[in-house]
Amino acid sequence: MAASGKIRVGIGGWSFEPWEGSFYPADLAKKRQLEFAGKELRTIEVNGTYYSSQKPETFAKWAAEVPDGFVFSLKASRFVTNRRVLSEAGESMERFLTQGLTELGDRLGPILWQFAPTKKFDPEDFEGFLKLLPEKQDGVKLRHVVEVRNPSFQTPEFVTLLDKYKVAVVLAEHADYPMIADITADFVYTRLQKGSDEVKTCYPPKELDHWAERLKTLAAGGEPDDLEKSAPERKPEKAPRDVFAFFITSGKVNAPNGARELQKRVD
Repeated sequence: MAASGKIRVGIGGWSFEPWEGSFYPADLAKKRQLEFAGKELRTIEVNGTYYSSQKPETFAKWAAEVPDGFVFSLKASRFVTNRRVLSEAGESMERFLTQGLTELGDRLGPILWQFAPTKKFDPEDFEGFLKLLPEKQDGVKLRHVVEVRNPSFQTPEFVTLLDKYKVAVVLAEHADYPMIADITADFVYTRLQKGSDEVKTCYPPKELDHWAERLKTLAAGGEPDDLEKSAPERKPEKAPRDVFAFFITSGKVNAPNGARELQKRVD
């Protein structure tokens, strides 16, 4: 067994005008931006899949444009997560999962199920949702992670549910949303959302150093002692884990710089 899982650092999407001439060379054609980003980064969180479905050929094209070892995280359809009764999302979930995303093959990373900040924890309904999540699609193993943004989820009962179904929870560093740093799956998914457009590396160098140490601890199977857990007494199995970290939202202009700098620190 490896002593540590893989750490992949990335950004949200790859099309953003302020990155042209800063992250991307000024003379780079837009159609080659993903190819360039794939060589510079290890992962990208795709937001477009949240709003609309894609064609199988699109996923296949994305897979062909990035190198071995690169993976995409896909944000799941809003038609699944933005509903009052989550356990009734089966049909919408099937439409999302059968649109052709397995054309990504080994480039398919975690699927992110993001919930509105107004969505509160209802144990029975949320378990109904977790029961719907399949382990595989078209023979491809799926990894699921949920992002909950309401403080009502900060309870040991929620962590126990996720552990039961081996679903990860987003470890979010955000000004308003709760941090839930509990380990409930064989991978960790971090969204770093306190960056600044005024900082060249998105996060200050000292913060990057700090996060690098946290990510390395998580990848080696440990738990940083300075992150907020909802079930602090619970001790997950100590085993190597893959770790994903994304610079998202705040400081987006310099997110690629932050991702490259953090990746250097963990490699």
